[in-house]
Amino acid sequence: MTDHYSDRRKIDPNRGTLLGDGTPNDNDRVEIGPTQLAFREWEAAGLTLPNLQKMREYRWRRLTDALVARDWGGILMFDPMNIRYATDTTNMQLWNAHNPFRAVLLCADGHMVIWEYKNSPFLVTFNPLVKEIRAGATFFYSCSGDRGAEDAGAFAQQVDEVMRAHAGTNRRIGIDKIMLHGLRALERAGFEVMEGEELTERTRAIKGPDEILAMRCAHHACESAIAGMEAFTRENVPKGGVSEDDTWAELHKGNIRRGGEWIETRLLASGPRTNPWFQECGPRIVQPDEIVAFDTDLIGAYGFCIDISRTWWVGDGKPRPDMIAAMNHALDHIRDHQARLKPGVSIRELVHGGHQLASEYWRQKYSCKMHGVGLCDEWPYVPYADGWNDGAFEHLVEEGMVLCTEALVSPEGGDFSIKIEDQVLITATGCENLTKYPFDPALVG
Repeated sequence: MTDHYSDRRKIDPNRGTLLGDGTPNDNDRVEIGPTQLAFREWEAAGLTLPNLQKMREYRWRRLTDALVARDWGGILMFDPMNIRYATDTTNMQLWNAHNPFRAVLLCADGHMVIWEYKNSPFLVTFNPLVKEIRAGATFFYSCSGDRGAEDAGAFAQQVDEVMRAHAGTNRRIGIDKIMLHGLRALERAGFEVMEGEELTERTRAIKGPDEILAMRCAHHACESAIAGMEAFTRENVPKGGVSEDDTWAELHKGNIRRGGEWIETRLLASGPRTNPWFQECGPRIVQPDEIVAFDTDLIGAYGFCIDISRTWWVGDGKPRPDMIAAMNHALDHIRDHQARLKPGVSIRELVHGGHQLASEYWRQKYSCKMHGVGLCDEWPYVPYADGWNDGAFEHLVEEGMVLCTEALVSPEGGDFSIKIEDQVLITATGCENLTKYPFDPALVG
């Protein structure tokens, strides 16, 4: 077989200049994306790939329309998730989350500017919706030291320049997250600062057609990685010497191998460390005939979060009756909540109605019944009744939202917890469960 140089320069030699999602079939491209392993698995599963150009245009239009509806001149975004949503570009996402060096300004006329790390402006050039690339949004202390106010002032002057050119006399600007010096500098420049996070969260909550296709692909990739973790766990725990960290590493590996990006937490525990929940995985050696429970919190392919939980019984023995009862109580909990989801139902109704946890599980229940999900955990938030705050969650469920339905069944003072969670899409008539991964039959009983 002849090996042509033109084919070696392609990610997939069997395709033309574009991959199935509309991105360049260039092995040396800057843009990140799914791997060939993911593409092969998606094709075998019969999944339809998203058109990423259309997805980016949908997000840009939703943000712009939201600005016009609020009569704001623009929105200034520092949150890496909001920057990803607006531009679909990434740059050291986790480092950027605690060292804010990037910013995006979208004006109500659609003009979009990104302030990028000055040594890597090339990372955003693949997206033509970004009209300007600048530098100078860095004014956190470890980089600017005692001159942070001056750096923030220079940045504010740049924002003022763009806003005057594209928003005219409109000085209303939304901001999601910003360092203190930056906020003060923009206010001194005469801007009326609005709560930008409200705009971005509500905008991101409704997923467009290509976002839903991308999330389906990311979900399949996540479940494939979970299958690898489960196979590893069941094969190796009986041999001894397998730690929680060993098990958790398999999920990371499976995610990265398919073009996923990172995992936000360390929520995997075994045996008695599952109770109380929220202990982070560590060096404990997993024993045969005990529970392993986890919550993926996984940022996967296309930057989508797949947030699902499962609990396994690992070993040849049988779980105790109280464990089986707890598992079925958890299943009743999330299935009832899923059955109540449809467009038009209020968050208030979801909070105060539906399946109730038994009293022995109430004190150690999860922090919420449901929450939105997209590029990460998102709005809306559906707490339990004792977390209800009048005026905070007075909203309706809408078609196109994606929610995670959760249950933590954890007996107070017990030696185990059951954690399960499904990710569901709100449809015109109800909801579709995107999560296909089975529940452990040993625990279901």
